[in-house]
Amino acid sequence: MRRLRSSTVVLGGMGVLAATITSCGSDPDRRCVDPVTREKLPSYECDSGGSSGSGTARGTYYYGGSVSDGRVSGGSFDKAAVDRGGFGCSGSGGG
Repeated sequence: MRRLRSSTVVLGGMGVLAATITSCGSDPDRRCVDPVTREKLPSYECDSGGSSGSGTARGTYYYGGSVSDGRVSGGSFDKAAVDRGGFGCSGSGGG
């Protein structure tokens, strides 16, 4: 019984470590939105074709934040402004 408990603790700790390592290298969530209304759009609306086929995209990508009632908030249109961060992650480097 005692051995089982210590194995569970070790395995749980390894899971936390793995999640920490992966979160440091992850990009923030990216959503396609209308830049005026902040309404969430299908991802193809951010491609150069758009739904109208006019060659210009209707939407733009919005990073981080959350979606509520079909609209985004709490993030940014600037990917560099969104700091994903995490346990043991240092600030993002310049480029």
